[in-house]
Amino acid sequence: MKIVFTGGGTAGHTFPIVAIVRELKKIYSGPELKLFYLGPKDKYSLTLLSGEGVMVKKILAGKLRRYFSLKNFLDILKIPIGTLQAFFWLFFLAPDVVFSKGGYGSFPAVMAARILHIPIFLHESDISPGLAAKIESKWALEIFTSFPKTRFFPKEKMICVGNPIREEILKDMGVEPKKIFNLQGNKPLILIFGGSQGARSINETILEILPELVADFEIIHQTGQRNFSRVKAEAEVMISEQSLKKYYHPFPFLNENYLKNAFFCCDLVVSRAGAGSIFEIAAVGKPSLLIPLPTSAQNHQLENAYAFSKIGAAEVIEEKNLRPHFFLEKLKYLFSRPDILQKMAEAAKNFSRPKAAKIIACYLLEYLK
Repeated sequence: MKIVFTGGGTAGHTFPIVAIVRELKKIYSGPELKLFYLGPKDKYSLTLLSGEGVMVKKILAGKLRRYFSLKNFLDILKIPIGTLQAFFWLFFLAPDVVFSKGGYGSFPAVMAARILHIPIFLHESDISPGLAAKIESKWALEIFTSFPKTRFFPKEKMICVGNPIREEILKDMGVEPKKIFNLQGNKPLILIFGGSQGARSINETILEILPELVADFEIIHQTGQRNFSRVKAEAEVMISEQSLKKYYHPFPFLNENYLKNAFFCCDLVVSRAGAGSIFEIAAVGKPSLLIPLPTSAQNHQLENAYAFSKIGAAEVIEEKNLRPHFFLEKLKYLFSRPDILQKMAEAAKNFSRPKAAKIIACYLLEYLK
């Protein structure tokens, strides 16, 4: 029983695969279950999936940007090379199925699987699928979706299950979250994160109003690895009042343990609108303020955000409207209306589908049997 996973080379593609892998191992522990991953080089797949016992094989993958870039010329060449690499690995691994999480990084492996007549399953996180997923959907036996009204795909192939999340995020903390973050606990706590890489525009907005922000709120802020040193240094300067520094807690990246503790103790989440973030926020039942990434492919983050806000689970601020003091006033307004925050939390919980990873794992095992 061999399964090859493939995906786009970002944390948003890797975390759902981690969730599915864990569920597969819980359901079936036999030695004949062998799991592999084919995808472009990135730290998320190598570190996270290797840690789950998945054998990672790196292949080239090309990203076709919808704007002029010299990188497009180089990336076009990567696609056929990556497909040949994937063909080689799939031929010798001889998997029973290939499971694609979508994204440009998945295309070479799925193309090679198509040539070799290996059954393909696809999961699409967003309402608006990207180009790779649209092409792959024509070859997939089944297409798992996160949102009920996902576009483009044929209805007879779609199974709406939600976005796979790591069940461990929902488990009991085992340790007091306040101790982990050194929280003061006497102000509303806001968790701010812009995806695995952080978000420069969100970071800039936070820094501009940071003294006013920590006067009323306590902040856990995932800045992104590349931005951490600069944000931390600027924050030290911005917060001149020594007594307020203890209310700001910047981190380059929140690992699984830190993230679940931050989710547990926060009163509101400020986030980008990737499907992974939305479904994790929903699973923990937290109100949120979403700031969609304006450059996301097919503008999928904007559509994800408004779909989530339509059911009353979140407020949306588009980046073109992200002005520091407007953002601050929006936060103050929300916390002045605890009834609104409570309704948002309830709507988020009702929207959640925390068993998505288990459903997909069961489906794959049933197919293999």
